[in-house]
Amino acid sequence: MRKYLFGTGIITAITGGITLLRGLREDSPFTWRTALAWLSWGISLTLAIGAIVDVRRASRGETVDPDSPVSGQEQKLLKARIRRNR
Repeated sequence: MRKYLFGTGIITAITGGITLLRGLREDSPFTWRTALAWLSWGISLTLAIGAIVDVRRASRGETVDPDSPVSGQEQKLLKARIRRNR
């Protein structure tokens, strides 16, 4: 579980969210640029979580969507997981 939570995608998304929250504390108005920044953060967080789900599925030997970065590596990840659990 640790390798998923401390992945670079999640850390980057959390850091970006913290930065956006700090920007809300200041007395700056909520503009369309702020809305786009929050939308971008949401998309980044969703993609990071999706990558974690794909890696987890692939390491269990399940198939993943063809557009996933780990597509085609399911058997390799499953073998690595079996080796770790011995």
